Amino acid sequence: MEKFTKLTAVAAPMPIINIDTDMIIPKDYLKTIKRTGLGKGLFAEMRYHEDGSDNPGFVLNTPAYSKAQILVAGDNFGCGSSREHAPWALLDFGIRCVISTSFADIFYNNCFKNGILPIVVSQDQLDKLMDDAERGANSTISVDLESQTISGPDGGTIKFDIDQSRKERLLEGIDDIGETLGKADDISAFENKNAESRPWA
Repeated sequence: MEKFTKLTAVAAPMPIINIDTDMIIPKDYLKTIKRTGLGKGLFAEMRYHEDGSDNPGFVLNTPAYSKAQILVAGDNFGCGSSREHAPWALLDFGIRCVISTSFADIFYNNCFKNGILPIVVSQDQLDKLMDDAERGANSTISVDLESQTISGPDGGTIKFDIDQSRKERLLEGIDDIGETLGKADDISAFENKNAESRPWA
């Protein structure tokens, strides 16, 4: 998993509440279990017309935001079904950070497992960041995980909270498998000791 330390990137505004996982990645794209290639389906129902052509009015289709790596979104982001394809699609498109006032629990947990940083802020803070994000190509925001700060284009800084263990895993780029592999010596020692004490098992 790619480490998340500091990200300075264009932030795209999505002032919509209750963006569910079906909006993030529609069910038509759930036939694969690969984590790559899903970026094309990200927000597909808003991003494309029925004939498959780009919807020029959708924020991520506009030149200013086509390379956005941060989303500033409305309340309750990632609600709905528990599909892990949602963070896969965000990451495959290039989104590394989502900022909102709240997230659905399963989506929030899945973000950390896939190298995406979900940040919870207050409504006042979100309003300020949304205003920053609406500046088009000038909407560059810096997110520093080590210092737990978000810096806007005007130099203002917002502090955010994060669970320490999740923070460390993102900083080190360790997913669930990586965490288990990091305990390989302890696991082997336990298995050897268990085999000696229970040779009949």
